[in-house]
Amino acid sequence: MAAPTPEAIELARKRVDQAKARLDALNARVAAEGRRLDTRRKIILGGLLIDAASKDKRFAGIVSELTHRISRDQDKKPFEGWTLPGEDR
Repeated sequence: MAAPTPEAIELARKRVDQAKARLDALNARVAAEGRRLDTRRKIILGGLLIDAASKDKRFAGIVSELTHRISRDQDKKPFEGWTLPGEDR
């Protein structure tokens, strides 16, 4: 068997680098899809919880307790002055 040439070694390295780049891109797509699905679940679950809280005092109490547990200022801001739908009845 002949010794590999520097050109053959460089070509093999280039192919390995390209394969790694393809793998990294695929992993990034999988991660992005996972984050997208996680965000969608949170939005749906939040909507269900708000709807349940507007119809049932038990859930309203839970939502009230959860909103009072928010510690980060940037997370508190969207809830300033917010009340549950139907809470003003």
